Amino acid sequence: MTGKTFGLKAEITTADPDGIEAALADLVGVNAILKTDRGFRVNTTMTGENARDLNRSLLAALRRVSKMTTLRAEWTADGVTERFFDYVPRGVREA
Repeated sequence: MTGKTFGLKAEITTADPDGIEAALADLVGVNAILKTDRGFRVNTTMTGENARDLNRSLLAALRRVSKMTTLRAEWTADGVTERFFDYVPRGVREA
């Protein structure tokens, strides 16, 4: 399967920071995670067919660990940035 490389900038809030941190480390790597007062910031790249599918798979993996997890994400590829709040698209703009 071929796909595009997307840049990911995300803010994650959760009721279970320890569990989410371990899951994030497996999903995006330890170097991409920054712990904050409210949860985590992630800055990395991921490969996939489209931003919606990548966003859905990331949030689903995090919610398997803790249902009380919120994801605000910006996925950028080919000069276009797509924003999401949890599973909901929040807009598209030129990068």
